[in-house]
Amino acid sequence: MIIESFKHNMAAHCESGTLTALLKYKGFEISEPMIFGLGSGLYFGYLSRTPNLSFPMFILRTKPGKLRKKIAKRTDIEFVTQRFKDKDKAEQELDRLVGEGIPVAVQVDFYYMDYIPQWERVHANIHFITIVGKEGDDYLVSDSYYPKLAKIHKDNLRKARFAGGYLAPKGFMYYIESVPESIDYQKLIPLAIKNTINNMIGVQPPFIGVRGIRTFAKKLQGWPKLTRDIDHLSHEVMKINIFLEDQGTGGGGFRFLYATFLRQASEKLNNEELEDMSKKMMEIGDGWRNISYFAAKIGKNRELGADKLKELGQLINERADAEEEFYKELKIVVNKL
Repeated sequence: MIIESFKHNMAAHCESGTLTALLKYKGFEISEPMIFGLGSGLYFGYLSRTPNLSFPMFILRTKPGKLRKKIAKRTDIEFVTQRFKDKDKAEQELDRLVGEGIPVAVQVDFYYMDYIPQWERVHANIHFITIVGKEGDDYLVSDSYYPKLAKIHKDNLRKARFAGGYLAPKGFMYYIESVPESIDYQKLIPLAIKNTINNMIGVQPPFIGVRGIRTFAKKLQGWPKLTRDIDHLSHEVMKINIFLEDQGTGGGGFRFLYATFLRQASEKLNNEELEDMSKKMMEIGDGWRNISYFAAKIGKNRELGADKLKELGQLINERADAEEEFYKELKIVVNKL
C-alpha cells in the first residue's frame, strides 16, 4: 500500500524538507526556507575527537530534532514523537501508522539508504526520511535527497533506525497530529532571527558559532597528526566539501537556504533591510562554496602540506570575519522590527 495523497519533493535539507512535506500533506502551505529560518536551524560547531567520535567534525545546523522542537514551541503545530528500545515494537508501530494512512518521519543512519549511490553514502545518524507505504518487505520512502519515491528493505531500515554511535537514532520517529490555521510571522520572524544571531555571535563556548569557525580554522592545521596516512587525511579534507555542499545543506553550508529565508521574511514583513541582508548572506555562502572547492581540490590531488592547510584555514577565518560582521548588522536590523 501507498499513501497516495502524499506528494514527494526534493529539498535542500533532510530535516526541514521532511517537515515541510509533512506539513503540506496536512494542508499547511509553507516553504522549506521559512521552516528552516523559523526553527533557527542555522548553526556552527566544531567537535573534537572523542571516544564516540573517531575524527573531528564540524556541524552546520542545530542538533537533529531541535528544528522540529523549536517549530512546535513557536507555533501551534502538534507533533507525536516516539523512541523505542525494542526493534520489533518500533517496526510494528511504524506499520500500524502507515497502514492507517499516516506518513511517518524516521531518523536513520544515512549509510543504509541503499537507493543512494554507494559513493555518496557515509555513516551519519542525522538523516530524516518519510515512510509513505509498504509493499511486502519493502518500505516506500520519500527522501529529500532522492528525485523520486524509493524502496528500502525492512532489514536495512531496521539497521538504519537502530544504528549505534554518535547521535544514535534509537528508533526515533514522528508524525504531525494537527496544524494551525495560520502563523504569526510578525512575531515569530524577529524571534527566530534573534535566536540565530545568539547561536552565532552570542556568549558561546569556543567551539560554537563564529568562535567555532575560528576554532575549526586553527584545529585544521593539526589534522595530519590525527590521520593514519595521506589517504586518510585526503578523505577527511574532502569531507569538508561533502558536508558543505552535498549532505543536504542547499549549498554553502546552509547559507543559501538562510538567505532565501531572509528574502521571504522581508516580503512577509515588507522590510527592505532584510532583503539587503539576504543578498549579503548569499555572498557569504559563495565564500563557503569557495572553501568547498578548495578542500575538494587539495584533497583529491593530495596537496596536503602545511602551506595548503594554512591557506584553507585562512579561507575559513575569512568566513568567520564576514559572518561576525554580518550578524552584528543583522542584529541592528532585527532590533528595529
